Amino acid sequence: MASGIHVGYSKQVLRDVFDIPGWGVAYVVGLSALTELAALFPLLLVSDRWRPLRPRVLATLAWTASVVLVLVALWQLVVAFTVESRTYMSSGAAQTVWGFGYAPLFAVPALMTAVTWSYTRRHRGLRHVTRA
Repeated sequence: MASGIHVGYSKQVLRDVFDIPGWGVAYVVGLSALTELAALFPLLLVSDRWRPLRPRVLATLAWTASVVLVLVALWQLVVAFTVESRTYMSSGAAQTVWGFGYAPLFAVPALMTAVTWSYTRRHRGLRHVTRA
């Protein structure tokens, strides 16, 4: 979208609604960078090599992230089925491609919750770890 590919929207919708080209490009690129950083967060939970936080603090942060992801997924379902979100797509084929492209993203909250639950279970008994 930021590079000018229509991705199912007309040029007019990209220009008028999403402000591309313009500030919308910075928004899309910034959102992509934030998404990539968020995607790296579960690596803290599955690897015991690097711990920037205490296990209980990281577990609390992970549970908070899991709840937020579930709420965002539910909100995206609401947005996906509203009339306003459908009117910007240029064709029915674009809506189908959009649906198949975004459907796997609804697995992310469940996977994040599973990783968080596993991390919490592994570090349940750890109060304070001292290194020699």
